[in-house]
Amino acid sequence: MKQVLGYFLGFAIFIAGIPALMWLVSGMPALAGIPVGRLYLSALIAIAGLSLSVWSIVYMKRVGKGNPFDAMGHEVAPRTRHLMTDGPYKMSRNPMLSGTYLYYAGIVVALWNWWALLVFAAVAGLMMLQVRSEEKRLEADFGDEYLAYKKRTGRFITLKK
Repeated sequence: MKQVLGYFLGFAIFIAGIPALMWLVSGMPALAGIPVGRLYLSALIAIAGLSLSVWSIVYMKRVGKGNPFDAMGHEVAPRTRHLMTDGPYKMSRNPMLSGTYLYYAGIVVALWNWWALLVFAAVAGLMMLQVRSEEKRLEADFGDEYLAYKKRTGRFITLKK
């Protein structure tokens, strides 16, 4: 039941709620009013972001044997039992969040509004607090293995040298 709750909350907050807030503060523009080229570009960015996030969630469930929803150190759903360093986690220590940021960037491109960008920035700032909390937990849970992974993998993207 905890897993279902975790996935439901994740969807409700991150996939539906925050974009709805972005749309609301942008004056609730009609989809038909968005220029076609910008609409296609925003859809491409948003779909790429959602794809990365979904891949990360599936990978976390299969390999990490856990769920992504851990809120500021409070377990909402069962935490991962294995450190994930391959698949999407080879490109980023936080591929799910990287994908979510990309999704929000697509929404901002569609809305093309400073208020939507401000919501995105505020959410990104709050999520950085979550990331730092999660990093401390991962260091405690996985020790040197996580520290080595942290050195070779970027927080949001790993650029090849």
